Amino acid sequence: MEKIISVKLSKIFKEFFANQQISGIILVLGTIFSLIISNSQYGGSFQSFWGTKVGIENPQLHLNHSIVDWINDGFMTLFFLLVGIEIKRELISGELSDRKKAMLPIIGAIGGMLVPALLFLAINFNSPGTIRGMGIPTATDIAFAIAILGLLGDKVPMSLKIFLTALAIIDDLGAILVIAIFYGNGIQFTWILASMIICGIILFLNHRDYTFTWLYTILGILLWFCMLHSGIHATIAGVIFAFLLPRQSQKEGKMSDAFEHFLQIPVSYFVLPLFAIANTAISMDAQVITELFHPLPLGIFIGLLIGKPLGIFCFCWIANKLNLASISKEISLMQLLAAGILGGIGFTMSIFIANLAFDDLHLIQLAKISVLFSSTLAALFGFLIFKNQ
Repeated sequence: MEKIISVKLSKIFKEFFANQQISGIILVLGTIFSLIISNSQYGGSFQSFWGTKVGIENPQLHLNHSIVDWINDGFMTLFFLLVGIEIKRELISGELSDRKKAMLPIIGAIGGMLVPALLFLAINFNSPGTIRGMGIPTATDIAFAIAILGLLGDKVPMSLKIFLTALAIIDDLGAILVIAIFYGNGIQFTWILASMIICGIILFLNHRDYTFTWLYTILGILLWFCMLHSGIHATIAGVIFAFLLPRQSQKEGKMSDAFEHFLQIPVSYFVLPLFAIANTAISMDAQVITELFHPLPLGIFIGLLIGKPLGIFCFCWIANKLNLASISKEISLMQLLAAGILGGIGFTMSIFIANLAFDDLHLIQLAKISVLFSSTLAALFGFLIFKNQ
């Protein structure tokens, strides 16, 4: 008889886990739909639609962007806001608030980012045109990874579900830092200053214990607008805003939790599926397939399928041996390896970084196809290993 260890999860964590699980399934369906349409007789019109310009353009407001840009720079800010709130919550009161518990997913996430990046760089060392793609294989998709765990049910110990979720959250934080540091476009210090002033106003409101959600929302939108023009990617505004939100509010309870609860449904069931559909409108022609063994796709493929599990597993195993962190007794080494393989599901964040890494549409399409193939195989291999335990 197997020993069952009961792990107490917060209500919000359960809600986050459930929504991400369903979101992952919707992402798969949305991606399949997009790929089918893109490679049908309607493919040209479907792809052109996402490039349609929408918005206002005048000397004061530069808000005339394509539909796909609105999704990637606008709607995805809500996803980053949700992730930022979840990271903050875990750091303050969740699994990452306890140093000893936090060390294993933190060390695993570091290995899971460092090893894929190094493998990508090694493969693309003599290909300067693709070297900017080093961040693509470093990301883990929370929604997809949790969806696979949900399908496996009791085959996965609860402690491992918490570990992989925490690792994916830390991984996203790392990806956010990568985006902020490496994928900016010409820093505009006037807009940076404006962003800092807005952040200062929010901190002042926190100090005075103002609890007007509508006021914070307006300031959040203004922060996004300033970041959009600052040269730092606009979605970073979501993370900054999340960390500035007050945890406690005398009148309205926990404001961060209120925002998180409000965002769960629209982000999981609308924003992420829309992102998937818009960003996987890819034509799978024979030329692209023949290029899958070129340095860029090969670096992504090896980074996600080999680098991710190798980095996560080895760093966790070494940390356990050195007593820097401890692996739960209910997690076998094979299960830890399988979790590392699921960490190779890059999808959302990997595709997001691919959009930022290159200006050449062909390279972007090639990177996206590589991410899709790699993530699909990672999901399949991870699922089968868990299923046969």
